[in-house]
Amino acid sequence: MRNKIITISRELGSGGKYIGELVSKKLGIPFYDKEIMEKVAEETGFVDQFIERISEYAPSKNIFAYAFVGRSASGESIEDYINNIQRKIILDIAEKSPCVIVGRSADYILKDKHDTLNVFICGDIEEKKKRLSSLRGITEEEAEKLMKETDKKRSINYKYYTGQTWGNIKNYTMVLNSTKIGVEKCADIIVSTYLS
Repeated sequence: MRNKIITISRELGSGGKYIGELVSKKLGIPFYDKEIMEKVAEETGFVDQFIERISEYAPSKNIFAYAFVGRSASGESIEDYINNIQRKIILDIAEKSPCVIVGRSADYILKDKHDTLNVFICGDIEEKKKRLSSLRGITEEEAEKLMKETDKKRSINYKYYTGQTWGNIKNYTMVLNSTKIGVEKCADIIVSTYLS
């Protein structure tokens, strides 16, 4: 088996999490998303909601916000501490068994592992708005605003902790548009690539 780990980065509303779950089921390997937050919460003692808020998202929609977060005498912020614990957990998970990991800069954290398949899921804005609106029970206007804010904060967090550009095709093995291909077909392509 050439590829052992699959990481999935995704735009909000693209169905990336669902695609990851499908891939996990089709391959019979573990799926990690919120489970990583639960492990971070166990290790740090912080509540899941706090971990979720800062484990993948920047404090605001501007990278300079990191300059204003509280820091310890050693210069480490709570965000840095959570990020370091999360990184350690992702590395531990990747060593144990094949799996699918969604988000949390896993593609970058595992960049030196040659048995990793890094996927970015994107989609057309109109379709993403409809999907998110339906899933969250919000208007399409609210969905569009949420998508922009969430993806912006993901992008800034990724840039701050990796020095890379989130969504840059050079960072991934493949980029799939779930609107054009469909979520089932995206999952099939990932599975087929994993097994080849």
